[in-house]
Amino acid sequence: MDFTELVKDNVAIGRRTFLRVITSVLAFVGTAKAGAQSVAMGLPLPDELIEATMKRLFGNRTLQPGAGRIKLDLPLIAEDGGNVAVIIESDLPLGGATHLNHIYIISDKNRRPMLAKFTFTPESGKAFVSTSVRLATSTDVRAIAEMSDGTLYAVSKNVRVTISGCDVPPQS
Repeated sequence: MDFTELVKDNVAIGRRTFLRVITSVLAFVGTAKAGAQSVAMGLPLPDELIEATMKRLFGNRTLQPGAGRIKLDLPLIAEDGGNVAVIIESDLPLGGATHLNHIYIISDKNRRPMLAKFTFTPESGKAFVSTSVRLATSTDVRAIAEMSDGTLYAVSKNVRVTISGCDVPPQS
């Protein structure tokens, strides 16, 4: 008795049922694998602490003072944490051997501290960012510039938030 006869005699399963089972199994395996890969690829975890975010993004590289290289413009008091204007300007070069690759906006007390990442190319013309972010509570907001050689320049400013811009209470 070969395998096909065994299957025909002992298993009475329709083609559609078989396809549904196979599809369900593949979907489950794909979802489990994607979840494991998201942590391995450096994606944020829910309620990630600032130390974990900095380690995930920059490893053990040290942050150098960015005063004079990066200008971070934020309000001192944000009446609504749901819409805080941020302007970042930099005179760091966008071309050449050592050039600006990325600017990160990081909030120390948000559930997910990395608020934004901007990538620059020589075609960008100028390193300028104007956006709005959500802040959970009064916090330091950092702008970190990453150069092509791995050098990091950082500036920060404290923002006092009167009304939280996030539904979930911030980390302490």
